[in-house]
Amino acid sequence: MRIWAKRVPVAAACIAVACGGAVVGCSTPELDTTAAGVAKLYASAIERQDPARAAKYTTAPAQAGEALTATITSMKADDIDVKVDRPVQFSDGTASFSLKTTWKWQGKRAFTTETTGAARHLSSGWRVTWAPDLIYTGMPRGGALRLIRTEATPSPKVRSRDGKVFMLEQGVNDIVLDPAKTADVPAAAVSLARVLEPIAPLITAKVIEGKIADAPGKPIVAVTLRDSDMLVLAGDPNKVAGVSTRPYGKLVMADRRLSSPLEVGLTNYWQAIRDATAGWQVQLTAPGARPRALSGEQGPPGPDVNTTVDQGVQLSLGDAVVDVGQPATMLVLDGSTGGVLGLAQNSYAAARGINVDNLYPVGKTLDPVWEAIDAAAGSDGQSRGRLLDRSGLGVRFTVPGASALVGARPTVTTIDYKTDTAAVSMMNMGAFGVALARSREGAPPVAPYVIKGIPTKVADGELGEIGSAVTGPVFDAMTKTVVTGDASDLTNAPGLKALVGTNGPQAPGWFLGLQDGKVVVIYTEGEKSGTAALQVAQKYFRIK
Repeated sequence: MRIWAKRVPVAAACIAVACGGAVVGCSTPELDTTAAGVAKLYASAIERQDPARAAKYTTAPAQAGEALTATITSMKADDIDVKVDRPVQFSDGTASFSLKTTWKWQGKRAFTTETTGAARHLSSGWRVTWAPDLIYTGMPRGGALRLIRTEATPSPKVRSRDGKVFMLEQGVNDIVLDPAKTADVPAAAVSLARVLEPIAPLITAKVIEGKIADAPGKPIVAVTLRDSDMLVLAGDPNKVAGVSTRPYGKLVMADRRLSSPLEVGLTNYWQAIRDATAGWQVQLTAPGARPRALSGEQGPPGPDVNTTVDQGVQLSLGDAVVDVGQPATMLVLDGSTGGVLGLAQNSYAAARGINVDNLYPVGKTLDPVWEAIDAAAGSDGQSRGRLLDRSGLGVRFTVPGASALVGARPTVTTIDYKTDTAAVSMMNMGAFGVALARSREGAPPVAPYVIKGIPTKVADGELGEIGSAVTGPVFDAMTKTVVTGDASDLTNAPGLKALVGTNGPQAPGWFLGLQDGKVVVIYTEGEKSGTAALQVAQKYFRIK
């Protein structure tokens, strides 16, 4: 910061005077300075992003504080550099100077303004004459500068394996009810439910009041509706006491019939692209006027997200998991490539937070696998561990587009495969199924994946050949399960090979199947979970 004015002593005054509509207090040693000195104090306070202190050095602290707070808050700068140039002090007790203010953000983003200011010598000392022009030349009263994020257009689309649009960004609206803004919450809930009924009949007054009860005193989102949904409502929700509408853009399914836990992982990946391609813009805002762009940059739009998802498979999975009244989740992969074709779960599983990364007890489901690996490894614990890793059962996967969490290492690496300790994720089970399917082609195992060209991270071991000494006995056991075992009642599944198991009547149930070039993994919980897994499998084979 450069100050070029010659210091001129100013006598201290101990009376208060009114100036610019504000009361200015007695002089202090800090303000007992020159015009250039007070400009420097003002500039230093702006650099520290302290609008209240900067306003103190002006002729109108209240007005200045309000305006400076609005701009400093809206600009969200990582750093501000303010230089005071060309200060000139006149004999009539006035002065002039110029300010060069540079607002800085990460990524070498910067915006610079050059403004002129004035100062006055009052009985209390020198003060910067307040005017909005100190912030930006031509700024109107009530105006402010603000930094906004800009998005590249068009936004990327998420595509299924055949290139069709699977997910896309659309305008949506949170319908928010704030109980603090209505005198009669039950009446507001009833009125809002009536407005929503044509498009969201399940969002009843009871449901709305339940959400309010779960978040005492806080606003709740009754429902989120697409822009097109808003056109068929039975009225304007904003006219209901305590209700407001919050519009924004969101990545949603192109086909309303589809839903999937994959939405979380794919949205995270899509958002990372949006963040990487986002631009910025500094705007001048003013009451009653449209924001005016002053500076900024915006790069090209990001690429579409190409996935392995098969929309037909995904629709079938969604129909299959709703067939049981207990938690059920279903994962289907391409047996040749390891690509995830679909992932679905019912509302019970969603409420339980079940996902493809969590570890769940396998019970007796993989007993034939443990026996085959033990036989192939002999008494060599290291060989046993390597076979488990190579098969996909002993490693940890992080699958871009599918993994919402970093999962724990499976516990099947223990020497003793006790049914109450062995646990794997659905992705582990799917990877093992892919290893079996590819062994028929003489190909090594591959990691499951969702986004084309984006590899899955494999930790705590390596995938590799497991050999016919393992796959042979496992295929025999899978065939037996279908011919004379628990899966013998399944129909419409030619060539099916499967393993089915639980860890007791109330324990998780699993189904691992190979059929029609696909790997089918089903995980269920609750009473007779093994039967529930078979019920889901049968529904899938009937409708696929």
